[in-house]
Formats: sequence, C-alpha cells, structure tokens
Amino acid sequence: MQFKSIFYKKKKYASIPTEKAKQEIPEGLVEKCGSCGKIYYEKEWSQQLKVCPNCGTHHRLTAYERIKALIDEDSFTEWDPSMETTDPLKFPEYQEKLKKDQAKTGLKDAVVTGKGTINGYETAIVVMDPFFRMASMGAVVGEKIARALENARVEQLPMIIFTASGGARMQEGMISLMQMAKTSIAVDRFNRSGGCLINVFTHPTTGGVTASFASIGDYHFAEPKALIGFAGRRIIEQTIREKLPDDFQTAEFQLKHGQVDKVVHRHELKALLTTVLDLHQPKGRDEL
Repeated sequence: MQFKSIFYKKKKYASIPTEKAKQEIPEGLVEKCGSCGKIYYEKEWSQQLKVCPNCGTHHRLTAYERIKALIDEDSFTEWDPSMETTDPLKFPEYQEKLKKDQAKTGLKDAVVTGKGTINGYETAIVVMDPFFRMASMGAVVGEKIARALENARVEQLPMIIFTASGGARMQEGMISLMQMAKTSIAVDRFNRSGGCLINVFTHPTTGGVTASFASIGDYHFAEPKALIGFAGRRIIEQTIREKLPDDFQTAEFQLKHGQVDKVVHRHELKALLTTVLDLHQPKGRDEL
C-alpha cells in the first residue's frame, strides 16, 4: 500500500494581486510627489501642507486648504460665496467646463474671499484656487477681489492676497481683461485709505494677474520655485531671440531682481504674516 506524505513544502513565490484586489485599495490612501516620486500616506502629506519633505517641492493647495492652514479655527467669514458668471459671451462649452470645476472644487468660481484672524490678528484674505479654470481671472474673480478690497477699506483691515493664476479667462474676452483695471483701481483706493496689502505669489502666477493687483502691494512674498511672470518663456525667447536663464521667472529669480521681497517656505509663512500684521496694528506709545 502506498501512502501520500502529509507534509508538503510551501512554494516560494510572490502572489500577484488581482485587478479586483487593486481596485479595493481605498482612494486617497497615499500621495506621490510629482517632482521626486516619493510616496507618502495622505495623513502625513496633509500635515506637511503638501510640501515634499524629501525634495521640498511645494505642491498646489486648494483655496480652502490654504485658509484652513492659516486662519484661526472658527474665525473665517466668507464674502460673496454664491457669486458666479453669467457666461457673457456664450462661449462654446464654457458652461459645461464651469459646472465640472464647480463639482470638483465646491466653488462657484476661482477665488475665495473673506476675513478672519491669524494668531489673533484680524485680516481680510483673498485666495485664488488653481484647480478652478487654473484660477483664470474672469468677471467674477475681478469683482470678488474688488469687493474684498473695498470691504477691507471700510472695515480698516489689512489685506492678504494669495495669487495663483494662468491669467485672463479667454472665454470672457475683453470683459476678463477689464478686470485688470478694476482690481488695480480697487488696490489704489485701498492704499489711499492707509490699508496694508500683502501679496503672496504661489505657483503659478502669470498673465493679467501679475500685470495688475498682484504686483502693486506693500509686501510681496513668494513660495519657493513659484513661477511668476507675464508671458511664457518660449514667447519671450522667440521675441527677443535670446536664450533665457534656467531659473527665469522663478520666485528666486524675481527676488534677485527686486520683484519679490522674500521667498518663504510654506511652513514659515504663518509666522511671517503674523509678524507683518503685528507691525501694522494701531499702537499707543506704551505698546511700542
């Protein structure tokens, strides 16, 4: 009689996950740095404010993520949250693209405005959201920024503006370009009343935004390696027929040439803004 052995050797091989198993991995569990490729758990990524600990790349934040990182808890009051464009030119497929971005971001348009406190100091704040039409400036963006500046003027609040834009919104044509003048006039009115305007350039800030309100503040800060410029590198090189420096239009290049006052790491920004806000508080001689 033959007996089969009851002992078996385990096969040494790695099992390959099935497609079904791959699909069961929870969404948003990990995030990957777009520059160095290092992978982080989502919780760690959020705690780092989307700054890669390995290479230092500052990834884009949504408007509400930036507000949450800066504004004291339960102190933010939003202005004009329901304002949205009427599609003045009836541009083909524009409404569909707007609805898609509205669903993706939870915003009506590409900017969030309001007021709150930063370490106890009250301030008005404007944050452009690069995930909504690349934060391009249309009629609603220009109007909300102008209204925010006027509210800050009336309430005698300092103003912080975070820029992140591809420039004018082509689907609104000349109306979009008119926002450059509107926002610049609003800044001038705010400045004449004695208001303090702090502009923070984030990646990217280009086109009509750079050519208007973003460049006429009292302070100009920027996140590391943020793209800051008007026309693109290729257009400029073709126009002047010269090769531009490798770091052209980066925050560091703009700092070197006087366009930016300081390049600030995202983790250090709240402390710097607190210092600036403190400097501009009304104080008597006993407090100086």
